[in-house]
Amino acid sequence: VQLQASGGGLVQTGGSLRLSCAASGSIFSINVMGWYRQTPGKQRELVATITSGGSTGYADSVKGRFTISRDNAGNTVFLQMNSLRPEDTAVYYCNANKPGPIQNGMRVNFNYWGQGTQVTVSS
Repeated sequence: VQLQASGGGLVQTGGSLRLSCAASGSIFSINVMGWYRQTPGKQRELVATITSGGSTGYADSVKGRFTISRDNAGNTVFLQMNSLRPEDTAVYYCNANKPGPIQNGMRVNFNYWGQGTQVTVSS
């Protein structure tokens, strides 16, 4: 699975950006796609997820401001970011998860990452 993220940039506080993540390759059986973000010196944190069934989840810090969605084919995932704040500044990474085989009684999951796109919100 290859993930190509785009849409980052520089925006003022209160502005909006829309990130896109196009998946290609062996995309069958991807069950969850999402966005994570990371700032220097901090761990990567979950921003939003969407399942193959369309269920969504969000970090508390972005609820009501960010919306995750996908196209009808399920190959591209979007993150609409509104009311941006300086604390949203980070590198945003697209993620895809595929279930793998069961080993030793546990499901192995395969995680794939995009290359990251910088989002900078100026105050």
